[in-house]
Order: sequence, then structure tokens, then C-alpha cells
Amino acid sequence: GKPFAGRAGSLLDELLIRSGIERSKVYITNMLKCRPPKNRDPLPDELKACGPYLNKQIELINPKIIVTLGRFSFAWFFPDIPIGEARGKPINLENGTVVYPMYHPAAALRNGKIRQKAEQDFLNLQKIISTPTTKVPKTANDTKETQMRMF
Repeated sequence: GKPFAGRAGSLLDELLIRSGIERSKVYITNMLKCRPPKNRDPLPDELKACGPYLNKQIELINPKIIVTLGRFSFAWFFPDIPIGEARGKPINLENGTVVYPMYHPAAALRNGKIRQKAEQDFLNLQKIISTPTTKVPKTANDTKETQMRMF
């Protein structure tokens, strides 16, 4: 199905529009490739099982910016940093990709303060997109293991 459907998806669409970004111009995916029962948080084994698919998507797309929406997607890249400390602050990976952590739209629906922060983060996203970055090309010496840790 379509990632980010329902109320959270509607808010995501609204935030993208406000920031001048068309949803059709961005690639949106989920950490898990199927919805957990009762829409519960993903379990560590589920994240681990779906991780190679996510890593391959990232490798193939080779994005300039990865916007992580929520704590689980952010923790995939930075497991030891709380989302509350990192949100709204671009982080440069070794390969030149920028990770931009944000709160999940569902959290913004439940909490007005988080929603205000999410709205500001999306407005700042346009500035981050406009900032030049240098992507490091892949070399024959890159190993799959190294790529996995990078993404």
C-alpha cells in the first residue's frame, strides 16, 4: 500500500505542500515493508528483517537528503541519539547524504507542541534542500558491510 496513509499521511501531505514540496517529487517508504498488527511500534526483529530492503532502496536511489520521520527511522542511522535532541538538525553522513530528523506526523497529531516543531522543521527543509552538498561516489573498494553501516 501507499506509505503514510490516513490522518498522519494527510498531515504529511499538508506539511509538504506548505514547504513547497510535491509529494510526487519525493520517495517515501516505511521502515517495515508490511504493517504491524494493530499498527503497533515495530519490533527489533522486524526492523532487522526489513533492514536489507531499506538499505537497498537507499543504495539504489542514492538520495541527497533522507528525512527520517520519527524515532524508529532516525534510530536506524543513529541508535544512540534521542530523536528529541536531534530533530530539526541536519546531520551529514560520510558519503555526503544529509539525514534530517523530524518527528513522525502521527506524534504531531497527538501533541500540539510537537506539531509546531514539525511545521517549523518542514519549513526549514526547503533551505536544506537548497544547500549544496557533495556526494561521494561509490568505489569498487566499498563493501556491502560498509554500505550497510553507512545507511
